[in-house]
Order: sequence, then structure tokens, then C-alpha cells
Amino acid sequence: MAKSQDLVTGPQQLRLDLQIATEREIDGVLMGVLSDGTPYLNIRGLARMCGVDHTSILDITARWQANPLRPREARIKELVRAQSGDDNIVFIATNLNGTIHHAVPSAVCMAILEYYAFEAKGISNAKAAESFRTLARKGFQAFIYAQVGYNPTGASDIAWKQFHDRVSLSFHTVPDGYFSVFKELADITVTLIRSGANLGSSFIPDISVGQHWGKHWTSNNLDAVYSDRIKYDHNYPDYFPQALSNPQPAYCYPDEALAEFRDWIKKEYVANKMPSYLLGKVKQGQIPAPAAAVALDAFNPKKLPPSKIRPQRF
Repeated sequence: MAKSQDLVTGPQQLRLDLQIATEREIDGVLMGVLSDGTPYLNIRGLARMCGVDHTSILDITARWQANPLRPREARIKELVRAQSGDDNIVFIATNLNGTIHHAVPSAVCMAILEYYAFEAKGISNAKAAESFRTLARKGFQAFIYAQVGYNPTGASDIAWKQFHDRVSLSFHTVPDGYFSVFKELADITVTLIRSGANLGSSFIPDISVGQHWGKHWTSNNLDAVYSDRIKYDHNYPDYFPQALSNPQPAYCYPDEALAEFRDWIKKEYVANKMPSYLLGKVKQGQIPAPAAAVALDAFNPKKLPPSKIRPQRF
């Protein structure tokens, strides 16, 4: 995407709370989706679809807030407003690995394409007209989502595969009369995937839950209340880092303690422990901050202040 030296990025345009969820170059056009679901083209991609040099689009963005506006920018802003778009923002800037990336949102892309397709003088309008008609016919968001393979529900095939692979390896390994933390967390995992958390293979909440539940178990002497917990062999799929030391010895607990575990997981772990766990993963760079925020929203626990779950500055 365009580098930071190409454009002047104001503080109102820089969004540290957004990341690039997915991005792909199709026929020389770089397009993608931000972590909040916003589809976009980058500066050069939009220029290519308009059939003009990218410096023409850079010039438009540089003069977007000029006073007075030139006729070209004034007309394009009118076209943005005609779509009920925000004509104050010409691009959304995000920080990726220390570089400012500029994402041009749909209303601005369509307005610039419409201008070059039907109103610009002294240039060939054919490419812009073709691009405008394609996007108008299919819808900008639907077109970008389809091109980059973005699933707006966030329930990616990879996330489901990781979950299913873990379930298939552990389904029959827990002895009768006992429950495992991993199997009991299935509802939480499914809710997170469906809500779009997309936390990836670094998100293994049963390890964190198991540690905290184990402390609760021992500090309350629950062996004496329910009978002893025992260990069983837990295996990870071969593409997980933990698979190198398969099988993992993990505790399972008597079924009689299941009601207490479920009450504890809701009132104690989800409400008080999960936010800290997710924040730690964000700080370690293992989980994207927007995904962590979605995970928190999925269960509406006691939330961290928004500033604490934003991406760290590079």
C-alpha cells in the first residue's frame, strides 16, 4: 500500500484500533477488509481501476480538506454524500509493522470511479466506466469480500478445522465418570468462532482455565468433597506446537463436580480471568487486539478499558 511519505495522515484518520483482516492483489489491484469489516482499495489499486496514474489519486487525497476546494474534489465529495457516505474521510490509515497503510473506503472509491467514468475530461473513461459498472452491479462490499475470500461472520474454515481436529483427538480419551476442561469449554469456543474472534492456534483457553480451576480445586480441597481428580492423555493436532510433547498429561475431574465447574467458569473465569488472559496474548503479539475485543463482547464480562485492548505501538 501507499507508504507514509506519500500522504499526510492526520490524527483523525489514523486508526490504531483497526488492523488489516485480509488483503489480496487481484489483477494488479490491491484490495482488502479491515478488522471491523470495512472493505477497501488502496491508492494504487483505486488508480488502476480508474485507468489513471496513482499520482492523480494522491493529488485528490492531498487536496481533500483544502479551503476552498477545487471543482474536482468538490464534485467527488458531492458524489460521496449522494451515497450517504462520510465526505470528511478520504482514507483510513492503519499502522502495520511500523508503516502507515491507507485504505480508501467504499463510498470514496465509488465516488472517484464515478467521476472518472462519466465526468472527467481529457482522459479515456473506458476503464473507470467498466470498473464502476462492475462494482455497482455486484456491490462494493460483496465484490471485495468475494475477491479476498472474507467471511463476515468471522467463522473461518481454519478456526473450525482447528477446533474439530482437537475435538476428534480428545473425544474418547477422558475416562467414564470424569469431565475434561477442554470438552467443557466447547460452548465458549464455538461462541467465539461464531462471533468472529478468529483467535487462531495461539488461543488455547483450556490451558489457562485448567490452571485457574486447578488452583480453585486444591485451595478448596475439592478432592475431599467430590473424590480425587485424575490424569489422562490429551493430544494436540500435529500442526500445534504442543504436539511435539504429545501426549500431554491433563487433569480430568469427577462428574459430580460438573455443576460447580460450570458455575465457576461463568462467574469467575469468564468475568474476571478471561480479560487478563486475552490482554496478555495481545501484548505477546499472539492475538490481534480486535479479535480479543470481539471475544470479550461475545460474553459481556467485566471488560478492560478500551485503551488497554488496542494494538501496541510499534
